[in-house]
Amino acid sequence: MNPFKAFLTTLSTKSSQDKMNINSIYDIKINAINGKPINLSQFKGKHILFVNVASKCGFTPQYKDLQELYNQYQDKIQIIGVPCNQFGNQEPGNEETITSFCEINYGVTFLITEKVDVKGKNQHPLYTWLTKSINNGVKNSTVKWNFQKYLVNPDGILIDYYLSTTNPLSSKIIKHLN
Repeated sequence: MNPFKAFLTTLSTKSSQDKMNINSIYDIKINAINGKPINLSQFKGKHILFVNVASKCGFTPQYKDLQELYNQYQDKIQIIGVPCNQFGNQEPGNEETITSFCEINYGVTFLITEKVDVKGKNQHPLYTWLTKSINNGVKNSTVKWNFQKYLVNPDGILIDYYLSTTNPLSSKIIKHLN
């Protein structure tokens, strides 16, 4: 086999391995922080903002702005915080510790999931969908740090992702809600 054909075969195999066997983001299974399954299809008709969160990060104060965004637009958006400990060991706590931290320090009432991996070989299927264009139909990305945000429209289509430095109350996000 010539080298170019071998390269294309490798790409094709890799792409098919990344392709998920689901119809939409609403089919992905993930649990809430209390262990109960979350049915993402209950959010059809609303935007969903997925944010990988951590309690001991320089961006942790964004919890306050995420809560404010949720308070102002909860009829149009569901915010889902996804705890992750893959960046600087900044989310070492268990479910009870994370829940308590969010409620006491930031009054969080939006949905928080179980702690998952957002990258690497144990990447949760939610993030495989969010980060691979073969699944989301829009674009590829990698999660660079805590508090990276992914906005999905009311029809379950990825709009875009925003790096940690983008404040949740940024016009880049809010313009989609007005």
